Amino acid sequence: MNKEDVLSESMEDYLETILALETTKKVARVKDIANKLNVQRGSVTGALKTLEQKGLINYEPYSYITLTKEGNIIASKITRRHKIIKDFLERIVQLSSDNADAMACRMEHTVDEQSMDKIINFIEFIDNCPRAGQQWIDAFINFCSSERPQWNKCMKCINDCKKRHEHVQTDIK
Repeated sequence: MNKEDVLSESMEDYLETILALETTKKVARVKDIANKLNVQRGSVTGALKTLEQKGLINYEPYSYITLTKEGNIIASKITRRHKIIKDFLERIVQLSSDNADAMACRMEHTVDEQSMDKIINFIEFIDNCPRAGQQWIDAFINFCSSERPQWNKCMKCINDCKKRHEHVQTDIK
């Protein structure tokens, strides 16, 4: 896609919605898109014409809407970014599910590929590093559990981590 074909956040939302509807219902209809995005049907029709002109959807008035191959690729990338950001905000940062979803919806449009790769690497680190994992997330939750973070909780965590590490070292010998 060249510079004049860059999609607005709104157009990306339409592609993401069409993909979700195709996944659940095989095709999308104007009515379903309007309901899902909470917009008027006339707004949907205008957006669909734009997306059809860009070659991202198959659209004829009063017919079903489907993604083209290129539209599917773009919609899948947007959906993937949304899921990863939501997971990060909900599971790691500990936002509520609704808040994480709303924030992910805003962030998915602006995060660049390099930043997305860093977020993915951080999530993988948290999930796989023996020094991180669920215990690390639990420690973060504990740290944030009061209005003023209590640094003495960190020392307890560090000491617990040292004990676990010493235990692992003993098991290896």
